[in-house]
Amino acid sequence: MADKQKTINKSVSISGTGLHTGKLGTMTFHSAPVNHGIKFRRIDIDSKPVIDADVDLVISTARGTTLAKNGVCVYTIEHVLAAFMGMGVDNVLVDLDMEEIPIKDGSSKYFISALKEAGITVQNAKRDYLVIEEPVSFELPDSKTKLLIEPADDFSISVVIDFETDVLGQQKAELDDIVKFEREIAPCRTFVFLHELEYLLTNNLIKGGDLKNAIVFVNRQISQEELDKLADLFNKPKVKVKENGILNNLDLIFQNEPARHKLLDVIGDLSLIGKPIKGHITAYRPGHKANTEFAKEIRNNINNKVMLKKPPFDIYAEPYYDINDIKKILPHRPPFLLVDKVLKMSDNHIVAMKSVSLNEPYFVGHFPDEPLMPGVLLVEAMAQAGGIFVLNSVSEPELYSTYFLKINDVRFRSKVVPGDVVVFSIELSGPIKRGICSMHGKAYVGDKVVMEGHLVAQIIKNKEK
Repeated sequence: MADKQKTINKSVSISGTGLHTGKLGTMTFHSAPVNHGIKFRRIDIDSKPVIDADVDLVISTARGTTLAKNGVCVYTIEHVLAAFMGMGVDNVLVDLDMEEIPIKDGSSKYFISALKEAGITVQNAKRDYLVIEEPVSFELPDSKTKLLIEPADDFSISVVIDFETDVLGQQKAELDDIVKFEREIAPCRTFVFLHELEYLLTNNLIKGGDLKNAIVFVNRQISQEELDKLADLFNKPKVKVKENGILNNLDLIFQNEPARHKLLDVIGDLSLIGKPIKGHITAYRPGHKANTEFAKEIRNNINNKVMLKKPPFDIYAEPYYDINDIKKILPHRPPFLLVDKVLKMSDNHIVAMKSVSLNEPYFVGHFPDEPLMPGVLLVEAMAQAGGIFVLNSVSEPELYSTYFLKINDVRFRSKVVPGDVVVFSIELSGPIKRGICSMHGKAYVGDKVVMEGHLVAQIIKNKEK
Protein backbone atom coordinates (compact mmCIF):
# COMPACT_ATOMS: atom_id res chain seq x y z
CA MET A 1 0.00 0.00 0.00
CA ALA A 2 1.40 3.38 -1.03
CA ASP A 3 2.29 5.90 1.66
CA LYS A 4 -0.30 8.63 1.99
CA GLN A 5 0.09 12.25 3.03
CA LYS A 6 -0.79 13.21 6.60
CA THR A 7 -2.10 16.22 8.49
CA ILE A 8 -3.49 16.74 12.01
CA ASN A 9 -7.05 16.13 13.24
CA LYS A 10 -7.56 19.36 15.16
CA SER A 11 -5.85 22.64 16.01
CA VAL A 12 -3.46 22.74 18.94
CA SER A 13 -1.46 25.60 20.51
CA ILE A 14 1.91 25.93 22.24
CA SER A 15 2.99 29.03 24.13
CA GLY A 16 6.51 30.06 25.05
CA THR A 17 9.33 32.53 24.73
CA GLY A 18 11.45 33.13 21.65
CA LEU A 19 15.13 32.46 22.29
CA HIS A 20 16.49 35.51 20.49
CA THR A 21 13.66 38.02 20.84
CA GLY A 22 12.61 37.15 24.38
CA LYS A 23 8.98 37.69 23.39
CA LEU A 24 6.23 35.51 24.83
CA GLY A 25 3.82 34.24 22.21
CA THR A 26 1.68 31.40 20.95
CA MET A 27 2.08 29.03 18.03
CA THR A 28 -0.95 27.12 16.73
CA PHE A 29 -0.95 24.13 14.40
CA HIS A 30 -3.92 23.79 12.02
CA SER A 31 -4.81 20.95 9.66
CA ALA A 32 -4.19 21.62 5.97
CA PRO A 33 -5.28 20.05 2.66
CA VAL A 34 -3.20 17.66 0.57
CA ASN A 35 -0.15 19.10 -1.19
CA HIS A 36 -0.25 22.15 1.12
CA GLY A 37 3.09 21.46 2.77
CA ILE A 38 4.26 23.30 5.88
CA LYS A 39 3.53 27.03 5.96
CA PHE A 40 3.94 29.70 8.63
CA ARG A 41 1.37 32.52 8.98
CA ARG A 42 2.19 35.66 10.96
CA ILE A 43 -1.19 36.52 12.49
CA ASP A 44 0.35 39.42 14.47
CA ILE A 45 0.55 41.35 11.19
CA ASP A 46 -2.63 42.81 9.68
CA SER A 47 -2.14 41.20 6.27
CA LYS A 48 -1.37 37.83 7.89
CA PRO A 49 1.44 36.99 5.45
CA VAL A 50 2.26 33.33 4.79
CA ILE A 51 5.82 32.04 4.52
CA ASP A 52 6.47 28.61 3.00
CA ALA A 53 8.93 26.22 4.64
CA ASP A 54 11.18 26.55 1.60
CA VAL A 55 14.99 26.48 1.56
CA ASP A 56 15.03 29.27 -1.02
CA LEU A 57 13.54 31.59 1.61
CA VAL A 58 16.38 31.09 4.12
CA ILE A 59 17.99 34.46 4.89
CA SER A 60 20.05 33.67 8.00
CA THR A 61 21.59 30.68 9.73
CA ALA A 62 23.09 32.47 12.74
CA ARG A 63 22.18 30.51 15.90
CA GLY A 64 19.20 29.00 14.06
CA THR A 65 17.48 28.97 10.68
CA THR A 66 15.46 32.02 9.63
CA LEU A 67 12.95 32.29 6.77
CA ALA A 68 11.76 35.54 5.22
CA LYS A 69 9.40 36.60 2.46
CA ASN A 70 8.68 40.21 1.47
CA GLY A 71 10.50 41.42 4.56
CA VAL A 72 8.53 39.25 7.01
CA CYS A 73 10.59 36.77 9.05
CA VAL A 74 10.16 33.59 11.06
CA TYR A 75 13.09 32.68 13.30
CA THR A 76 14.38 29.37 14.70
CA ILE A 77 12.18 27.07 12.61
CA GLU A 78 14.39 23.95 12.62
CA HIS A 79 13.13 22.25 15.80
CA VAL A 80 9.45 22.38 14.87
CA LEU A 81 10.18 21.29 11.28
CA ALA A 82 12.13 18.31 12.61
CA ALA A 83 9.07 17.36 14.67
CA PHE A 84 6.85 17.40 11.57
CA MET A 85 9.32 15.26 9.64
CA GLY A 86 9.84 12.91 12.59
CA MET A 87 6.09 12.32 12.91
CA GLY A 88 5.54 12.01 9.15
CA VAL A 89 3.27 15.08 8.97
CA ASP A 90 3.20 16.66 5.50
CA ASN A 91 0.54 19.37 5.62
CA VAL A 92 0.17 21.93 8.43
CA LEU A 93 -0.53 25.64 8.67
CA VAL A 94 1.40 27.15 11.60
CA ASP A 95 0.01 30.38 13.04
CA LEU A 96 2.40 32.62 14.97
CA ASP A 97 1.59 35.77 16.93
CA MET A 98 5.28 36.68 17.07
CA GLU A 99 8.28 36.37 14.77
CA GLU A 100 9.93 33.39 16.43
CA ILE A 101 9.10 29.77 17.25
CA PRO A 102 8.98 29.24 21.06
CA ILE A 103 12.26 27.71 22.17
CA LYS A 104 10.71 25.67 25.03
CA ASP A 105 13.54 23.42 26.31
CA GLY A 106 15.63 23.64 23.11
CA SER A 107 14.42 20.33 21.70
CA SER A 108 11.49 19.03 19.60
CA LYS A 109 9.82 17.23 22.50
CA TYR A 110 7.02 19.73 23.14
CA PHE A 111 6.16 19.99 19.45
CA ILE A 112 5.90 16.20 19.23
CA SER A 113 3.55 16.22 22.24
CA ALA A 114 1.38 18.87 20.57
CA LEU A 115 1.14 16.83 17.37
CA LYS A 116 0.13 13.74 19.32
CA GLU A 117 -2.50 15.77 21.19
CA ALA A 118 -3.89 17.05 17.89
CA GLY A 119 -3.91 13.56 16.41
CA ILE A 120 -2.54 12.63 13.00
CA THR A 121 -4.81 11.68 10.13
CA VAL A 122 -4.06 9.99 6.80
CA GLN A 123 -5.15 11.93 3.71
CA ASN A 124 -6.33 10.68 0.34
CA ALA A 125 -3.22 11.54 -1.64
CA LYS A 126 0.05 9.74 -2.30
CA ARG A 127 3.16 10.95 -0.51
CA ASP A 128 5.66 12.42 -2.97
CA TYR A 129 9.13 11.28 -1.88
CA LEU A 130 12.41 12.77 -2.95
CA VAL A 131 14.16 9.56 -4.01
CA ILE A 132 17.93 9.90 -4.10
CA GLU A 133 19.23 8.05 -7.14
CA GLU A 134 22.82 9.31 -7.18
CA PRO A 135 25.09 10.60 -4.40
CA VAL A 136 25.13 14.34 -3.72
CA SER A 137 27.83 15.92 -1.56
CA PHE A 138 28.61 19.32 -0.07
CA GLU A 139 31.62 20.69 1.81
CA LEU A 140 32.64 23.80 3.72
CA PRO A 141 36.43 23.40 3.97
CA ASP A 142 36.91 26.26 6.43
CA SER A 143 34.78 24.49 9.05
CA LYS A 144 35.80 20.96 7.94
CA THR A 145 32.13 20.28 7.25
CA LYS A 146 31.14 17.47 4.89
CA LEU A 147 27.65 16.27 4.02
CA LEU A 148 26.70 13.40 1.73
CA ILE A 149 23.41 11.82 0.71
CA GLU A 150 23.32 8.45 -1.03
CA PRO A 151 20.61 6.18 -2.46
CA ALA A 152 18.67 4.11 0.09
CA ASP A 153 15.26 2.48 0.29
CA ASP A 154 14.26 4.59 3.31
CA PHE A 155 15.43 7.60 5.29
CA SER A 156 18.44 7.24 7.59
CA ILE A 157 21.13 9.56 8.89
CA SER A 158 24.52 9.43 10.61
CA VAL A 159 26.12 12.47 12.23
CA VAL A 160 29.57 13.13 13.64
CA ILE A 161 30.43 16.29 15.58
CA ASP A 162 33.90 17.34 16.69
CA PHE A 163 34.45 20.57 18.60
CA GLU A 164 38.08 19.64 19.31
CA THR A 165 37.78 20.42 23.01
CA ASP A 166 38.34 18.27 26.08
CA VAL A 167 34.82 18.80 27.35
CA LEU A 168 33.14 18.12 24.00
CA GLY A 169 35.23 16.36 21.41
CA GLN A 170 34.04 13.88 18.80
CA GLN A 171 30.59 12.33 19.18
CA LYS A 172 28.49 10.20 16.86
CA ALA A 173 24.74 9.74 16.50
CA GLU A 174 22.58 7.88 14.03
CA LEU A 175 18.96 7.30 13.19
CA ASP A 176 18.25 4.20 11.11
CA ASP A 177 14.46 4.57 11.06
CA ILE A 178 12.45 7.79 11.23
CA VAL A 179 9.88 6.12 13.50
CA LYS A 180 12.56 6.19 16.24
CA PHE A 181 12.79 9.98 16.08
CA GLU A 182 10.29 10.61 18.87
CA ARG A 183 12.13 8.43 21.37
CA GLU A 184 15.79 8.78 20.36
CA ILE A 185 16.15 12.30 18.93
CA ALA A 186 13.22 14.60 19.78
CA PRO A 187 14.10 15.08 23.50
CA CYS A 188 17.70 16.15 22.73
CA ARG A 189 18.31 19.79 23.57
CA THR A 190 20.44 22.46 22.01
CA PHE A 191 23.78 23.28 23.61
CA VAL A 192 26.22 26.15 23.90
CA PHE A 193 29.72 26.74 25.19
CA LEU A 194 30.10 29.12 28.12
CA HIS A 195 32.20 31.60 26.12
CA GLU A 196 29.47 31.72 23.46
CA LEU A 197 26.81 32.23 26.12
CA GLU A 198 28.77 35.10 27.64
CA TYR A 199 29.11 36.79 24.25
CA LEU A 200 25.43 36.35 23.41
CA LEU A 201 24.34 37.68 26.79
CA THR A 202 26.74 40.64 26.65
CA ASN A 203 25.43 41.61 23.21
CA ASN A 204 21.77 41.06 24.14
CA LEU A 205 21.40 38.42 21.40
CA ILE A 206 19.45 35.81 23.39
CA LYS A 207 16.86 37.83 25.26
CA GLY A 208 14.86 34.68 25.89
CA GLY A 209 17.86 32.66 27.00
CA ASP A 210 17.43 30.59 30.14
CA LEU A 211 19.44 27.82 31.73
CA LYS A 212 16.41 25.58 31.14
CA ASN A 213 16.64 25.64 27.35
CA ALA A 214 20.28 24.79 26.63
CA ILE A 215 23.07 22.53 27.87
CA VAL A 216 26.03 24.75 28.77
CA PHE A 217 29.52 23.27 28.27
CA VAL A 218 32.40 24.89 30.15
CA ASN A 219 35.66 24.61 28.22
CA ARG A 220 37.83 26.89 30.36
CA GLN A 221 38.65 27.56 33.99
CA ILE A 222 35.90 29.62 35.64
CA SER A 223 36.02 31.41 38.98
CA GLN A 224 33.41 31.25 41.71
CA GLU A 225 32.77 34.96 41.18
CA GLU A 226 31.80 34.28 37.55
CA LEU A 227 29.56 31.41 38.63
CA ASP A 228 27.83 33.68 41.15
CA LYS A 229 27.21 36.28 38.43
CA LEU A 230 25.61 33.60 36.24
CA ALA A 231 23.43 32.51 39.15
CA ASP A 232 22.22 36.09 39.62
CA LEU A 233 21.67 36.58 35.90
CA PHE A 234 19.48 33.49 35.59
CA ASN A 235 17.86 33.84 39.01
CA LYS A 236 19.37 30.61 40.31
CA PRO A 237 20.42 30.00 43.94
CA LYS A 238 23.70 28.41 42.83
CA VAL A 239 25.52 27.54 39.62
CA LYS A 240 28.43 25.12 39.52
CA VAL A 241 30.36 23.04 36.98
CA LYS A 242 29.68 19.31 37.11
CA GLU A 243 32.31 16.61 36.65
CA ASN A 244 31.43 16.10 32.99
CA GLY A 245 32.10 19.78 32.25
CA ILE A 246 28.56 21.08 32.01
CA LEU A 247 26.76 23.54 34.26
CA ASN A 248 24.40 22.07 36.83
CA ASN A 249 21.39 23.52 35.05
CA LEU A 250 20.58 20.22 33.30
CA ASP A 251 21.40 16.53 33.25
CA LEU A 252 22.22 14.88 29.94
CA ILE A 253 19.46 12.60 28.64
CA PHE A 254 21.95 10.69 26.49
CA GLN A 255 25.73 10.67 26.73
CA ASN A 256 25.86 11.82 23.09
CA GLU A 257 22.96 14.28 23.39
CA PRO A 258 24.84 17.08 21.55
CA ALA A 259 25.41 14.85 18.50
CA ARG A 260 21.77 13.76 18.60
CA HIS A 261 20.65 17.38 18.69
CA LYS A 262 22.81 18.19 15.67
CA LEU A 263 21.13 15.26 13.93
CA LEU A 264 17.77 16.82 14.84
CA ASP A 265 18.89 20.11 13.28
CA VAL A 266 19.93 18.39 10.06
CA ILE A 267 16.50 16.75 9.76
CA GLY A 268 14.72 20.06 10.38
CA ASP A 269 16.85 22.02 7.93
CA LEU A 270 16.63 19.39 5.17
CA SER A 271 12.84 19.33 5.49
CA LEU A 272 13.01 22.72 3.74
CA ILE A 273 13.50 20.77 0.50
CA GLY A 274 9.72 20.27 0.73
CA LYS A 275 9.50 16.50 0.38
CA PRO A 276 10.22 13.50 2.60
CA ILE A 277 13.50 11.89 1.61
CA LYS A 278 14.47 8.36 0.69
CA GLY A 279 18.23 8.33 1.09
CA HIS A 280 21.03 7.93 3.62
CA ILE A 281 22.70 11.09 4.94
CA THR A 282 26.20 11.24 6.39
CA ALA A 283 27.01 14.56 8.09
CA TYR A 284 30.39 15.51 9.54
CA ARG A 285 30.44 18.69 11.64
CA PRO A 286 27.08 19.95 10.33
CA GLY A 287 25.60 23.37 11.07
CA HIS A 288 22.63 25.41 9.90
CA LYS A 289 24.56 27.15 7.10
CA ALA A 290 25.90 23.88 5.71
CA ASN A 291 22.58 22.08 6.19
CA THR A 292 20.58 24.63 4.21
CA GLU A 293 23.19 24.96 1.47
CA PHE A 294 23.22 21.16 1.23
CA ALA A 295 19.41 21.17 0.92
CA LYS A 296 19.71 23.58 -2.02
CA GLU A 297 22.40 21.40 -3.58
CA ILE A 298 20.18 18.31 -3.33
CA ARG A 299 17.17 20.05 -4.82
CA ASN A 300 19.16 21.68 -7.61
CA ASN A 301 20.80 18.36 -8.41
CA ILE A 302 17.41 16.70 -8.75
CA ASN A 303 15.87 19.56 -10.75
CA ASN A 304 18.80 19.86 -13.16
CA LYS A 305 19.28 16.15 -13.77
CA VAL A 306 19.44 15.26 -17.46
CA MET A 307 16.51 12.97 -18.26
CA LEU A 308 18.17 11.10 -21.14
CA LYS A 309 18.80 8.00 -19.09
CA LYS A 310 15.40 7.63 -17.43
CA PRO A 311 12.21 5.97 -18.69
CA PRO A 312 10.34 5.93 -20.92
CA PHE A 313 12.71 4.23 -23.36
CA ASP A 314 11.72 3.50 -26.95
CA ILE A 315 12.89 -0.10 -27.22
CA TYR A 316 11.59 -0.35 -30.80
CA ALA A 317 13.48 2.66 -32.17
CA GLU A 318 16.26 2.20 -34.71
CA PRO A 319 19.15 0.96 -32.52
CA TYR A 320 22.46 2.71 -32.19
CA TYR A 321 24.10 -0.75 -32.34
CA ASP A 322 22.33 -4.00 -33.21
CA ILE A 323 23.53 -7.46 -32.14
CA ASN A 324 25.92 -7.77 -35.10
CA ASP A 325 27.53 -4.42 -34.25
CA ILE A 326 27.88 -5.50 -30.62
CA LYS A 327 29.61 -8.74 -31.64
CA LYS A 328 32.25 -6.64 -33.45
CA ILE A 329 33.02 -4.77 -30.22
CA LEU A 330 32.63 -7.31 -27.41
CA PRO A 331 34.54 -10.62 -27.32
CA HIS A 332 31.57 -12.39 -25.65
CA ARG A 333 29.43 -14.88 -27.53
CA PRO A 334 26.14 -16.69 -26.74
CA PRO A 335 25.16 -17.88 -24.24
CA PHE A 336 27.31 -15.29 -22.49
CA LEU A 337 26.54 -12.30 -24.70
CA LEU A 338 23.94 -10.54 -22.53
CA VAL A 339 23.26 -7.31 -24.46
CA ASP A 340 20.87 -7.45 -27.42
CA LYS A 341 21.15 -3.87 -28.68
CA VAL A 342 22.23 -0.36 -27.80
CA LEU A 343 19.40 2.17 -27.93
CA LYS A 344 21.35 5.39 -27.37
CA MET A 345 24.91 6.52 -26.85
CA SER A 346 26.60 9.85 -26.20
CA ASP A 347 29.94 11.03 -24.81
CA ASN A 348 28.77 10.42 -21.24
CA HIS A 349 26.00 7.82 -21.31
CA ILE A 350 24.70 4.63 -22.89
CA VAL A 351 21.28 2.98 -22.94
CA ALA A 352 21.28 -0.73 -23.83
CA MET A 353 18.77 -3.56 -23.47
CA LYS A 354 18.39 -7.28 -22.89
CA SER A 355 15.24 -9.32 -23.60
CA VAL A 356 14.85 -12.07 -21.01
CA SER A 357 13.49 -15.34 -22.41
CA LEU A 358 12.61 -18.62 -20.72
CA ASN A 359 14.99 -20.22 -23.23
CA GLU A 360 17.99 -18.76 -21.37
CA PRO A 361 20.13 -21.76 -20.30
CA TYR A 362 20.44 -20.66 -16.65
CA PHE A 363 16.68 -21.02 -16.07
CA VAL A 364 17.05 -24.82 -16.25
CA GLY A 365 18.61 -24.95 -12.82
CA HIS A 366 18.04 -21.52 -11.26
CA PHE A 367 14.69 -21.57 -9.42
CA PRO A 368 13.15 -23.69 -12.24
CA ASP A 369 9.69 -23.65 -10.65
CA GLU A 370 9.74 -19.85 -10.26
CA PRO A 371 12.38 -18.65 -12.75
CA LEU A 372 14.20 -15.36 -12.21
CA MET A 373 17.33 -13.96 -13.77
CA PRO A 374 20.33 -14.45 -11.47
CA GLY A 375 21.55 -11.22 -9.91
CA VAL A 376 25.13 -11.98 -10.91
CA LEU A 377 24.07 -12.11 -14.57
CA LEU A 378 22.22 -8.80 -14.23
CA VAL A 379 25.50 -7.33 -13.01
CA GLU A 380 27.38 -8.99 -15.88
CA ALA A 381 24.86 -7.65 -18.43
CA MET A 382 25.29 -4.14 -17.03
CA ALA A 383 29.05 -4.60 -17.12
CA GLN A 384 28.86 -5.62 -20.79
CA ALA A 385 26.78 -2.53 -21.59
CA GLY A 386 29.40 -0.47 -19.76
CA GLY A 387 32.11 -2.25 -21.73
CA ILE A 388 30.48 -1.23 -25.03
CA PHE A 389 30.36 2.35 -23.78
CA VAL A 390 34.02 2.38 -22.74
CA LEU A 391 35.26 0.71 -25.94
CA ASN A 392 33.32 3.26 -27.98
CA SER A 393 35.82 5.86 -26.72
CA VAL A 394 38.73 4.32 -28.68
CA SER A 395 39.33 3.82 -32.36
CA GLU A 396 39.35 0.20 -33.52
CA PRO A 397 37.56 -1.07 -30.38
CA GLU A 398 37.90 -4.66 -31.59
CA LEU A 399 41.60 -4.43 -30.70
CA TYR A 400 40.82 -3.75 -27.03
CA SER A 401 39.09 -5.45 -24.10
CA THR A 402 37.44 -3.96 -21.05
CA TYR A 403 38.22 -5.40 -17.64
CA PHE A 404 36.25 -4.37 -14.58
CA LEU A 405 38.31 -3.29 -11.58
CA LYS A 406 35.47 -2.67 -9.14
CA ILE A 407 31.73 -3.10 -8.92
CA ASN A 408 30.43 -1.30 -5.81
CA ASP A 409 27.16 -0.57 -4.03
CA VAL A 410 25.10 -2.99 -6.11
CA ARG A 411 21.45 -3.03 -5.03
CA PHE A 412 18.78 -5.43 -6.29
CA ARG A 413 15.36 -3.82 -6.00
CA SER A 414 13.05 -6.23 -7.83
CA LYS A 415 13.02 -9.62 -9.56
CA VAL A 416 13.65 -9.98 -13.30
CA VAL A 417 11.66 -12.83 -14.85
CA PRO A 418 11.12 -14.35 -18.31
CA GLY A 419 9.25 -11.93 -20.56
CA ASP A 420 10.91 -8.84 -19.06
CA VAL A 421 12.87 -6.38 -21.14
CA VAL A 422 15.72 -4.98 -19.06
CA VAL A 423 17.08 -1.57 -20.06
CA PHE A 424 20.52 -0.67 -18.74
CA SER A 425 21.14 3.05 -18.39
CA ILE A 426 24.73 3.97 -17.57
CA GLU A 427 26.30 7.39 -17.10
CA LEU A 428 29.94 8.44 -16.85
CA SER A 429 30.83 9.57 -13.31
CA GLY A 430 33.96 11.46 -14.40
CA PRO A 431 36.42 11.81 -17.28
CA ILE A 432 38.21 8.70 -18.56
CA LYS A 433 41.83 8.93 -17.37
CA ARG A 434 44.62 6.57 -18.45
CA GLY A 435 42.03 4.14 -19.75
CA ILE A 436 40.16 3.93 -16.42
CA CYS A 437 36.47 4.75 -16.44
CA SER A 438 34.03 5.21 -13.52
CA MET A 439 30.30 4.78 -14.21
CA HIS A 440 26.98 4.63 -12.41
CA GLY A 441 24.29 2.38 -13.85
CA LYS A 442 20.66 1.45 -13.35
CA ALA A 443 18.64 -1.43 -14.75
CA TYR A 444 14.97 -0.77 -15.50
CA VAL A 445 12.00 -2.97 -16.30
CA GLY A 446 9.42 -0.51 -17.55
CA ASP A 447 9.77 2.54 -15.32
CA LYS A 448 10.91 0.53 -12.29
CA VAL A 449 14.53 0.31 -11.15
CA VAL A 450 15.37 -3.37 -10.63
CA MET A 451 19.11 -3.03 -10.01
CA GLU A 452 21.79 -0.35 -9.73
CA GLY A 453 25.50 -0.07 -9.00
CA HIS A 454 28.82 1.70 -9.55
CA LEU A 455 31.30 0.29 -12.07
CA VAL A 456 35.02 1.00 -12.57
CA ALA A 457 36.63 -0.45 -15.71
CA GLN A 458 39.94 -0.28 -17.55
CA ILE A 459 40.60 -0.51 -21.31
CA ILE A 460 43.54 -2.77 -22.18
CA LYS A 461 44.83 -3.47 -25.66
CA ASN A 462 44.67 -7.14 -26.67
CA LYS A 463 47.87 -9.09 -27.18
CA GLU A 464 48.75 -9.67 -30.80
CA LYS A 465 48.21 -13.23 -31.86
